[in-house]
Amino acid sequence: MPRANYNDEVDPAVVETVAKLVDTSKVVELERIDPDKLPKRHLYRFVKRVFDIVSCSCALVVCAIPMAVIACKIKRDSPGPVFYRQERLGLNGRPITIVKFRSMYVDAEERGAQWAEGDDPRVTPIGKKIRANRLDELPQFWSVVKGDLSLIGPRPERKVFYDEFEKYIRGFSQRMVVKPGITGLAQVNGGYDLIPEEKALYDLEYVKHRSIVMDWSIIWKTIRVLFTHEGAR
Repeated sequence: MPRANYNDEVDPAVVETVAKLVDTSKVVELERIDPDKLPKRHLYRFVKRVFDIVSCSCALVVCAIPMAVIACKIKRDSPGPVFYRQERLGLNGRPITIVKFRSMYVDAEERGAQWAEGDDPRVTPIGKKIRANRLDELPQFWSVVKGDLSLIGPRPERKVFYDEFEKYIRGFSQRMVVKPGITGLAQVNGGYDLIPEEKALYDLEYVKHRSIVMDWSIIWKTIRVLFTHEGAR
């Protein structure tokens, strides 16, 4: 699992963003989880993988026309590509590429990596609509079919943020001991409204107790969130 390299020069925009999200005057120690002592859950992992492939393959077929409509609206809304690609860390810190519908202007991060904020001025008009309903996430169904993501799991994050959060929230990187997901326990309990420490606590709770029952619960809560727009930015 990747560890923070405190000697690396950090992008000032990342430092500024992290300072808004965590109390940099203290260090929080999260519960340590030994991956070797976690239940293997072979049957659960098999069933989950089959469900991931079947459900997301069907979703890609069903959503093909809506996705085409969204792509056309993005092209008309602002200059730039339809899709937004970003490298993040997946299972055990393996770099993966996340693909979303572009919901921000192309120069959104010219100052460096940043987290989305409420009423973020970098978000395009159509971007506000698709982000509110999580429609920008639809292309990630293909990442699930490929195996980079799961439907349920901790949201993947960029390495620069993992490195910075780990300085102040020791154990934050433990989220990577399971495959990241499109939605997860943190997303249905606040999403972007959570501070990183709260998000990590929910994700570690999932790591320790994940099961078919918990996954189904998260799926139904995700459907509710899609209609209420809770935690969206």
